[in-house]
Amino acid sequence: MSADAARAHVLVLGGTTEARRLAEALEHHPSYRVTTSLAGRVSAPVLPPGETRIGGFGGVAGLAGWIVGHDVTHVVDATHPFAERMSFHASEAEALTGVPLLALRRPGWTPGPGDDWTFADSLAGAAALLAQRDARRVFLTTGRMGLHTFAHLTAPWFLVRSVDPPDGPVPPRLEVLLERGPFTLEDERELLARHRIDLLVTKDSGGSATAPKLTAAREAGIPVLVVRRPAVPRGVAEAPSVEAALRWLGA
Repeated sequence: MSADAARAHVLVLGGTTEARRLAEALEHHPSYRVTTSLAGRVSAPVLPPGETRIGGFGGVAGLAGWIVGHDVTHVVDATHPFAERMSFHASEAEALTGVPLLALRRPGWTPGPGDDWTFADSLAGAAALLAQRDARRVFLTTGRMGLHTFAHLTAPWFLVRSVDPPDGPVPPRLEVLLERGPFTLEDERELLARHRIDLLVTKDSGGSATAPKLTAAREAGIPVLVVRRPAVPRGVAEAPSVEAALRWLGA
């Protein structure tokens, strides 16, 4: 039996900071080997340690087949909190294969003293609320894949920051910054001031990597429009941190 075959095989559905940290923790563990799956939406992703695969599985059946075909013993769903389709596919694959699934979901953000937050249940809801506001210069940080939702808004000027250029319909008054995070608090202070931002729109992604923009908005007295997280599969084991995920694995 090869050394790889003797170790438990962890499939990490990745794309987040937590997924990378989990792969780093398991890379040299004597009892585990790790494969991280990335969706392939970024043209030049920063690859985590261990094995990687890029691209979709072809639905639930494809994911279940990959799990069985590659002798996966544990699946950790560490996708973005808004990647709801993949989370439901992982839950259904667990039911088909019997391979245990853990959802590694970082806690969401909560407003603190001095924050001026308004919540929306979806990107479409955020666009509808934005249409009712008198904001003129909007920092839109909901991701390039959802820009079409705001394409009909002609009055505000939008600032968008992403790793790759957006495609598809976009708002007519748009400036794109091609940058890769994380960004420091000083970065975010300077950006909000330089672009004279008067409203921030964001998803409730949670975590610390993109939280400085919220602190900068609070300091500047800028209101924030927050899109709530989508529903998640019920009955799936959950962990709020990489450390908790390692305990679940017994690592």
